[in-house]
Formats: sequence, structure tokens, C-alpha cells
Amino acid sequence: MSESDCSKLHIAMFPWVAYGHFIPFLHLSNKFAQNGHKVSFLLPKGVQSKLENMNLYPDSIQFFPLLLPQVDGLPPGAETASVVPMIQQKYLAFAVDQTRDQVEDILKALKPDVVFYDFWFWIPHLARQLGICPILYGVVCSMSMGLRLTIKEVIKETTVEDVLELPPDYPSSTVRFKPEEAPPLLFAAEDFGSGLSFHQRIKKTMIESDAVAFRTCRETEGPFLDYVGKALGKPVLLSGPCLPETKTEQLDDKWASWLSQFEPGSVVFCSFGSQSELQRDEFQELVLGFELSGLPFLVALKPPQGCSTVEEALPEGFQERVKGRGLIYGGWVPQELLLHHPNIGCFVNHCGYGTMWEFLLSDCQIILIPQLPDQILNTRLMVNELRIGVEVERGKNRKVSKESLSEAIKLVMDKENETANMLRANHAKLKQTLSDRDLQEEYFNNFIQALQDLVQKQS
Repeated sequence: MSESDCSKLHIAMFPWVAYGHFIPFLHLSNKFAQNGHKVSFLLPKGVQSKLENMNLYPDSIQFFPLLLPQVDGLPPGAETASVVPMIQQKYLAFAVDQTRDQVEDILKALKPDVVFYDFWFWIPHLARQLGICPILYGVVCSMSMGLRLTIKEVIKETTVEDVLELPPDYPSSTVRFKPEEAPPLLFAAEDFGSGLSFHQRIKKTMIESDAVAFRTCRETEGPFLDYVGKALGKPVLLSGPCLPETKTEQLDDKWASWLSQFEPGSVVFCSFGSQSELQRDEFQELVLGFELSGLPFLVALKPPQGCSTVEEALPEGFQERVKGRGLIYGGWVPQELLLHHPNIGCFVNHCGYGTMWEFLLSDCQIILIPQLPDQILNTRLMVNELRIGVEVERGKNRKVSKESLSEAIKLVMDKENETANMLRANHAKLKQTLSDRDLQEEYFNNFIQALQDLVQKQS
């Protein structure tokens, strides 16, 4: 039965309260709406105005605002992870848990066929009571989910090495955390809101779902997707990359004119996403690495901790030394458009999952400096499995030195270098596959069909 023969779905969306989750859930919503399905999107009240411009189908996608209660430990008015330090995010999780009655009232009134969620362990039970199919939608890579399934429960005597030991059937020995990278949250036994540790919350969301869906395709993560399906004993559904619709706007003159001074493929571009905040010394070491490379560069980073502007954080004499070839910018930049400018030849980034899909569809050489746990695993996939990028080596205390960054840049930008050419060829081949519109449509049509089958089975 083709997708057009199926009755249209009504889908509810309820992501974790961070923009790195809202945005991919909204990309998926737009894709559903484009195919004639109805979407109801649950989110904190104050976030709605910030996402409305990304809702491409307002007649088909409706926002349902939630009022988050004030809880002890949470900054007043805080509704998203971007304004809450990591150490206080357990209070944010608890605050959203307190909206359960609001969520139940909304779902009861709407009666959607499916609810997609990713952090709210109580959604599966609530959804089933209302005859709704609960599906976990992962906006992280599948090997991240796979590793979470392998991690043992933490007890006092457990060492990090014990916890991280991989089972014999795990698809790769290279996509994993090194002990010194092990994210504390995964091993913390303390409450991360509602009496569950962070690890227990994540595991519960996976185990209790009817199916697990990923914003990916087999061409990038096949063995890991198979592992997750086998470990959970549940269907694994793939939406494909679910990329936003191609933007037609041109790059602003201020960026286009600055880039036009340089040769094609010669500029190094760096961006670390909206949530990354460096220490001042890390920021300075990084910009000195770009200077040391000798190449033109455009660096877009938030001001480091304790600084109100990037200018005040720059090393002494830096601006004079790099004048004419280096630009440090502290505001938002049109990352996707910059990546497609012909004069940008290298992209230094944190390997966030959304950014990963953007650079996969670019022609840039890729250099990765991951910071958060999921970024580390994305990086290992890009570097060790797909072999399309380079991870910058870290020294003592996992610090990135100006020398190690400069060496990585020089390596990938050297057109005579065998490794650089191998990375470029691998990237070009993968880009060609992922850019295939027919492939993307096939994934999404199969995704819809799988959802229809699950809904029909439940009814």
C-alpha cells in the first residue's frame, strides 16, 4: 500500500526542552505536514514565539504551550536548557515532569495516533492509557543509544572501565567513550528529577516505547541501528536525514564580500553551536591555533565565560597580527549558507548532530573538537567508521593546544596529502548518496508506512 493510500496521521510531538531537540522535532513536523499529516507540538509557553518562524505549515502544525511550575533550584522563568547550567538541569527535568496533568489533558482532547518524545519516561504509560502509540524519537546518533543500553547500573564499587566494557556483539570497538571522556551524568546515581538518575531516565524512555525512531539512514549508521533493534527487541524506524527545505536566500553582503578576498576552498570556518561556552584560556588557545595555521579564517564563537564580547577575550596583539585574513565574530552566523560558499574549504566544529548533517552535505574538509558526550560519539563515527574527518588531539586535562589545532588544519588543507585526499573522496561519495532526493523520499515514505502499520496494529 503506498503512502497516498493511507489515512492521514495525527502526530503529537513532545521533545526535551532544548533547541537542539525542538529544532529536529520541528524539521520532522514540517516533513509530516508537507505530506498531508497533522501535527500537535507541545512545548514551554515562552519557546513558541522563537519557533514560529520555522513552522513552514502553520495550518497543519499547531503549538500547545505548557506552563512550567517554579521549582526549587531552577532559575526563575527558566524554560529551556540553554539558560540552565548542566548542574541544575535536573530541576528543569523535574519542572517539566510536573506538567504531566497538562500533557494528559491536551492528549485526551486531541486523541493523536502517535506521540513522539525523547526524555519523558512517563509518556509511554500515559499514551497507552489513551490509546496513543508512544515512539521514542532519537535526535542523537544510534550508537549513543546503543552505548546507553550497554552501560551497567552504577554501584559504589563499579569502575568507569567496568561500566564502559562493550558486549561481544557491539558493532565497533572504536565508537565508544575513553575512560577519561566518560560523561559524569551517565554514571551519577543521584536523582535527575522524579527519583530517577539520568541514565535510568534515558533507559526507561527506550525500553517502554513501542518503537524507536531515528533521524538518520542506514548508509551512515547501519550496524548500530541493527544493534539497537536487537538489544531492545523493538522496531527501529528511520526518517532519513529529514533536512530542512533548501533555503533560497543569498549570503549577506557582509559575509560574501569578506570571503570574496580569498581563493576558492582556502578559508577555515569555525562554529561550535549555540550552547557551547568556552573558558577564556580555551578560547584564546583556539584562536591562536587558527593564527598559527597561516590560512584565512572566520571564527564564530560565543564570548567565553566571564566576557561580554569576543573582542575583550582575544590575546594581546591578535587583531593586529591577523588583520585582513582572520575574523572573530561573537554573534549568530548563517552556518548552512557559509558551508556552501565556494571559498570555505574547512569546517572546524563540535560535531553536534544537527551540524553533522549540515557538514555532510557540504564540500568542506572536516575537523572535530567534540565537547559533550553525544558529540564525542558522533565524532568517532565520522572519524573512525566513515573516515571523513579528523579529531583534534587533546593533551593534558583534555585541553586542545594551538599546535594540535594548527596541525589538523594544515593536514586536511594540504592538497598533496594522501590522508586529506582520502577524507575528501570519502566525504564526496557519502554526500552524493545522502543528497539523493529519491533516497530521502523513499526513507520518509517507508517511515510513514511503518507508523501506519504500528497504529493499525494497536487499533
